[in-house]
Amino acid sequence: MVICPNCEHENPDSAIQCEACYTPLPQTIQCPHCGSPVLSNATFCGQCGASLQTVGSATVPSSPPPPPPPFAAMMAQMPPDPWATFPMSAPPPYRDIEEPSTEPASTQLSPPPPPPNEPSTVGFTQIQVQKASLFHVQTETHLELPQGLEVIHIGKPNPKIPPDIDISGFPHADIVSRIHADIRVEGDGFYIEDVGSSNGTYINHKSLPHGNRHRLRSGDRISLGKGDLVTLIFQLF
Repeated sequence: MVICPNCEHENPDSAIQCEACYTPLPQTIQCPHCGSPVLSNATFCGQCGASLQTVGSATVPSSPPPPPPPFAAMMAQMPPDPWATFPMSAPPPYRDIEEPSTEPASTQLSPPPPPPNEPSTVGFTQIQVQKASLFHVQTETHLELPQGLEVIHIGKPNPKIPPDIDISGFPHADIVSRIHADIRVEGDGFYIEDVGSSNGTYINHKSLPHGNRHRLRSGDRISLGKGDLVTLIFQLF
């Protein structure tokens, strides 16, 4: 029996292809030692264990190919060239001939200069950073909020937390605590919170409880302390 290498179906010894999947089957030969049928691609006999590597195809020594004829003999066998008897003259040297321009010298235009190298903006998105400021109502002074800070401290000079917005030079600064309020920057939003001031923080005349925060919008009125004596207007630009 011949077992199909593809589907392992048992086929008769005389089968050329598998009866189940039609895969070509390896042919069988006889072991030269014991005469048992073995596959042609087998390396040893399953009955006697003899090696079968030299069985199946006889090696016939082949004679080496004849060496190629020498170059002189090949040239002698070629027919004569009929053009060899005619002398050939060398071509005249090649020269570039410039055609004269038909336009006057004053009308000839020079090529335009190449455009300047401008930086490419492809693949880059320019993010516009929104700026903010505080307008002190009593003195009509603009205080621009520093950029690059996540927390902006509002108050007066002190050794613990120096203020980023100093109120000490404005009138009625005595009602403002040294550490009075903070403005936090989160993304494109600005949030103000009271950090434990003595006289409180008011947004649009409403008290901002300690621990709460308010998102500032352009035009919001910030009062540091009671009585609306130190007033800041939040502005976006």
